[in-house]
Parts: sequence; C-alpha cells; structure tokens
Amino acid sequence: MTETLGTSGLILNEPLLWERGKKGRCGYSMPPGDVPEAPLPAELTGGGPDFPDLSEVEVVRHYTRLSTWNFGVDTGLYPLGSCTMKYNPKTNERQAALPGFSSAHPLLPAFLCQGALRLMAELERDLAEITGLDAVTLQPAAGAQGELTGMLVLHAWHRSRGRQRTKIFIPDTAHGTNPASAALCGYAPVPVPSDGRGVLDPSVVAGLMDEDTAGIMITNPNTLGLFEENIREIARIVHDKGGLLYGDGANMNAVMGVVKPGQIGVDILHLNLHKTFSTPHGGGGPGAGPVAVRKDLARFLPVPRVVERDGLYELREDFPDSVGRVLAFHGHFGVLVRAYSYIRSMGPEGLKMASRLAVLNANYVRERLKGTLHLAFDRPCMHECVFSDQDQQASGIMTLDIAKRLMDYGYHPPTIYFPLVVHGALMIEPTETESKEDLDRFIEALQAIAKEAAENPQLLREAPGRCKVRRLDETAAARNPCLTG
Repeated sequence: MTETLGTSGLILNEPLLWERGKKGRCGYSMPPGDVPEAPLPAELTGGGPDFPDLSEVEVVRHYTRLSTWNFGVDTGLYPLGSCTMKYNPKTNERQAALPGFSSAHPLLPAFLCQGALRLMAELERDLAEITGLDAVTLQPAAGAQGELTGMLVLHAWHRSRGRQRTKIFIPDTAHGTNPASAALCGYAPVPVPSDGRGVLDPSVVAGLMDEDTAGIMITNPNTLGLFEENIREIARIVHDKGGLLYGDGANMNAVMGVVKPGQIGVDILHLNLHKTFSTPHGGGGPGAGPVAVRKDLARFLPVPRVVERDGLYELREDFPDSVGRVLAFHGHFGVLVRAYSYIRSMGPEGLKMASRLAVLNANYVRERLKGTLHLAFDRPCMHECVFSDQDQQASGIMTLDIAKRLMDYGYHPPTIYFPLVVHGALMIEPTETESKEDLDRFIEALQAIAKEAAENPQLLREAPGRCKVRRLDETAAARNPCLTG
C-alpha cells in the first residue's frame, strides 16, 4: 500500500465534503474543480501531487500492519552479538516520560531544572562507583563518540606532560570503531594479535611497547566473549612506559557489579548506556556513551560539567584544561533517565545478578550448540559465544546462509563475520533477559538449520522464504545503492 496522508486539508473539511460531495472510496469526495481555498499559503503546504483522502481507520491499520513486519526485542530473542539487545523494562520508559524530564528544554536556567541536574550528578556518581573510576562525563551521544572523547582526554593528558606520542595499540579482538577513534585523534593504530586462547599475551604487548606509544585500547570482555585475564599485567607494562590503558566498556553487561575496571588497571573507560543500562536501541539510536576516568584525568573531561554547591546544582564551563564540548547540549537526556531508573531499581545486587545471568545464558547456548556448529574457542565464555560455518562448508553453506534461514524461524540473525579473527564468525549474545524456554527454542532452530544444511542445502541458499522481503542481491546493492528513498 503506497497511499499516504495528504497535506491539502480536505480530510479536515468533513461537514463540507458531506454536503457537497458525492460518494467515493472514503464515503465522500470533492466534485472536480470545486475545491475550497487552502487554509495555508501554498508555499507552506509543500505542494506536490494530489494524494487520495484516507480515513483514520485506513491509516491506523496501514501503520499498525507495517509495525508487525518489524522485528524488535519486545517480539522475540535478539541475539545480536556485542550489541546486548536485551529487553528494556517499561518502568524506565515511564520515568523518562515524566513531564518534568521529557518537556525540559536544554537551555533552561539551572534554578528551573534542579531535578534534571541532580539526576545527572547522581548518575555520574553511580557510574563512577560501578566502574571503579573517579569522574564521569555524560555528554557523549554514543559509544563511538565516547571512544573519541576518551581518546581526546588521553591525547590532552600526554600533551599536558609535553609528550608527542604517535601510536595506539589495538588488539585484533577489539571493536571496529577503536582504530577509527584513535586515528581521529592523530594516532596510528597498531594491531596486536591475540594468542591461541583468544586473549592478549603480555609478552607480545611488552615486545611492542615503547615510549612512542600513547596507550592501548582493550575491549574487555573482548569480542570473542572472553575475559582478558592478563589485563593487570598488560596495564603494568603500558604504565611503565608512560602509556594509558583505555577500556572499551561496550561489553560491560558481562561484568557490571562483579568487576570494576578501574581496579584492574583501566585509566579511561566508555560505557554504552543503551546496551548495558536499559535503553531500546538499534537502527541508529538513541544512545549514550559516558566516559569515566581516573582522578588525575578528570580536568580534561568535556564541559559543561554538573557541579553541586550548597545543595544547588549548576552547569559550569570554567575548566581550562577541558577538551571542550563534544555534543550540542548535555547528552541524550532521555537515555540518562532510563539508565538512572535502571540502576536505582536494580541496586548493586541486581546489577551483579544480571551480569551473572548473562554469562550463564551465553554458556548455556555455547554448550548446547557445541557439536552442532563449530565453536571457535572451546572454553567458557562471558556474555557471548562465537561459532563459525566450518562444519557446514562441505555442503557449500556459509554463515550468511545460516543467518538468512534463521529469519524463517522467526529470529533476528546474530552478528555475522565478526570478529574478523574467526573466519565465517557467527556471534551470539543471548543476554540475561531471555528465559531457558526461549533459549531452548532458539537452540532447536539452529540445530534444525544445521540438519537442513546437510540434507537440503539449497533451502538455506534460497532463504529467507517466509519473510516480507526475500534475499537481496547484496553485491548489486553495494555497487548501486539507492540513496533517494
């Protein structure tokens, strides 16, 4: 259905249409040439073609039907690895919708938004406690912007000490935005290979580390779903040469309440509130990427900063060493409200339990699917596990085929072909919010697909067959993208 609401205002003139019109598909329509004067000047209505008039029920049914074609975490398990697509409690949505929060203009004077400023100040303290670091900025609007902000802080710290270092170490199991963030700050990314167990070897880091290296960016747990167990030793090696350890906290959902990165050598850490702390995300937003730092790096954080004086809160700009503002206002405030609500409703024990359940669910999936799909690293994982298409290649089936067929079973595909260190990777993150029954159904679907790959591989090559859109020609789409919508 391609009909949309028009801008002519005709549908608003129902009494006039009823009196002067003749029956049409909506019950009435205007006779040709007998159109009332537009209520707004033509230049303000947008002009364009004459769209058909639609009744309210037609419009409602059209968009309701479209909404059922979308997949979301409210409709099913969303195992997108390294994205933490967990269910978001609706109570957090209600708090974010409170008029005092949702209607507050970002340019309100401080005395008119004390509640909002207090929430921001308390959320900063909560995140500092969770990370084991000393100061937090809420300003970055996404994880990648948090990375960039953290690297700007790292660069400012070195500059304040009269250093002009040029390199940043990036493990091969890091998130893909890490090298981009380093490069944007003028550093050359230096890849660091993981060992046969999927983690960093301190001796390799020591062999590469020199006084021209500004630091290392470590995703922990890494994108293989494995905890970097040597992180304390790596931190010592980097610190001894005057470098800093940047922690990519995108996978914090595996360790929040259990491990404090600041206590194991991390100097700077960004968090993804939209992953770990309960905001619906995907499709480009919304997001929030707060950055936590140790005490001596706090003076470089972005401005304005929330400051409390005599029981009142205000935004202050007078921090001369700051890297400056990184977002137009003060962060995605609705996301901050949701994170605050989530943390306060869960409490310390609830956060710890969430992480433990996330790890339990990932290991349950890993153990049940071991033998059905090739397991890249056959050892206990953290929040996600990584399989590959190695056992299906004999039938000519690849990871993409498995992912497409999974859509026919009603599931969003996992992350595929990442991390790059696993050829044909299929990365599954079930999160803590899925029940054993839901995980069992998901596991059974993948087991059925593995059987189909052996007995009827053509079925997978043509999948999906039950979705609204069949398999696209991805090569043609990449070479000839449609940019006009």
